[in-house]
Amino acid sequence: MNNSTREIYNQLAHTYQHDIDEGSPYNAFYERPAMMAALPPHLKGKKVLDAGCSAGWYASELLQYGAEVTGIDISPEMVKAAKQRVGEEATILCHDLQEALPFDDDAFDVIVSSLALHYLKDWTYTFQEFNRVLKAGGTLLFSVHHPFMDYTRHNCEDYFDTQSLSETWRKPTITIDVSYYRRPMQSILNETTQFFSLDQLIEPQPQEKMKEVKEKSYHYLMTSPHFLIIKGSSRKTV
Repeated sequence: MNNSTREIYNQLAHTYQHDIDEGSPYNAFYERPAMMAALPPHLKGKKVLDAGCSAGWYASELLQYGAEVTGIDISPEMVKAAKQRVGEEATILCHDLQEALPFDDDAFDVIVSSLALHYLKDWTYTFQEFNRVLKAGGTLLFSVHHPFMDYTRHNCEDYFDTQSLSETWRKPTITIDVSYYRRPMQSILNETTQFFSLDQLIEPQPQEKMKEVKEKSYHYLMTSPHFLIIKGSSRKTV
C-alpha cells in the first residue's frame, strides 16, 4: 500500500465506521457471510490476525467467536475507528502490509484479510511475511476483487497484465477516487500457492435476503461475480 491508499481510507473511516455495516449490501449480504462461513470452525483461544482490519467489523466478529484478535491497518483513522469498536478486547496497530510484520514467527493460527490485498501491487513479500507469522498448518483466508469483474468493468486491453485501476466511490457522506490493482486469476493463485497450499477457491453468491434489499444488485452478482475468496494453509512443518 502507499500514502495514497492511507489517505483515501483516512477519509473513508467515518463512512466505514457508521454506514458500511448495514448500508452496503455487498458487505452485509455478500462478502462478509461468505468469509465468515469459510473460517475454521473452532476459533476459541486461537490467535487471529486481521490484516487490513478497516473499522474493525471482522475483529469484532472474531472476538465473539472467542479468538484472540490482533488487527492491523495502514490508515490511522481506521485504526482509531477499530479501537473505538473493540476497545481493549483486541490489539489494533497501524501498519503497512508491504512492510515486515511486527510479530514473532508462528504467532498466529489464522490470518484473515478482507478486501485489502488488491491495494498491493506485489504480493510476494506480504505472503512471505504471512507465512512467517502463521503457524504450521495455519489458515490464510482472504478476499479480493474478482479479476473478471475488474477486467470487464474497466474495459482492460490485456487480461494478463497486473495494472492499476481507478474508480469513483459514492458513499453516504463522501465521494472519492480510489485506486487498486487488478491481476489475472492465474497470478492470484500462483502467488498464493508460492507459500500456501490452496484449500478452497470461493466465488461467493449473494444471500437471498439481498433480493429484498437490493434486487438489482442481487441479479447482477449472480451473473457478474464481484469478489473472490481464497482459503489456504501454511505448508510449514512443525
